[in-house]
Amino acid sequence: MDKTAKAANYQELKAFALQLGFDLFGVTDVTGLRGDILLEPATSGRFGLAVSLGKRLSDAVLDDIGDHPTQIYFHHYRQMNFFLDRGALLVADFIQKQGFGSLAIAASQIIDWEKQRAHLSHKHAGRAAGLGWFGRNNLLVNPELGARFRLVTVLTDMPLEPDAPLDRDCGPCRACSAACPAGAIKETREAFDHLACFEKLKEFRKKGYTTQFICGLCVRDCRGPKA
Repeated sequence: MDKTAKAANYQELKAFALQLGFDLFGVTDVTGLRGDILLEPATSGRFGLAVSLGKRLSDAVLDDIGDHPTQIYFHHYRQMNFFLDRGALLVADFIQKQGFGSLAIAASQIIDWEKQRAHLSHKHAGRAAGLGWFGRNNLLVNPELGARFRLVTVLTDMPLEPDAPLDRDCGPCRACSAACPAGAIKETREAFDHLACFEKLKEFRKKGYTTQFICGLCVRDCRGPKA
């Protein structure tokens, strides 16, 4: 299929996704990113493209977070996962009805708790699809939304024109580092202290703030560089 047809497919699919309520849309070729993105062997060889979809989190919910996650944030997190999974299912169904293969990957489904791995790394797919860059907080940062969004992914063989990754970084912004209650966020993403972060999540869960390993403080304070 020629480039014009791929671009037309892209615009049609993007329009459908935005109509569903998604705020971010991007496409990436995953054939060269198997080790970084596709973590589950059952999905590793079936599709060459990934559609990355993002939904903005509620500013009011995030701004209500103090020094620990709130019950409202916990509820919002769960409802967001429901939206993402439902939306990805509809996008995958739309693709299938066009005669192509598709597979919606759950927004938050751990298949290896010890290594904290899922079927696919949504943030790696999102970065490759041009939705943002990896911030110091080890999350994907979008130039308009910061880290205030969540992602889901649909794998497909539908011919689509892929996006290019953003050549950006967080610059001098260190808001997430100042907000982190675990001191896990360092000068670079590579220095991020996963263990310290996870220990703080376990502490929050033990105290009854949530029943999942979530925090939200660095998400709250990461609004992204606008320049």
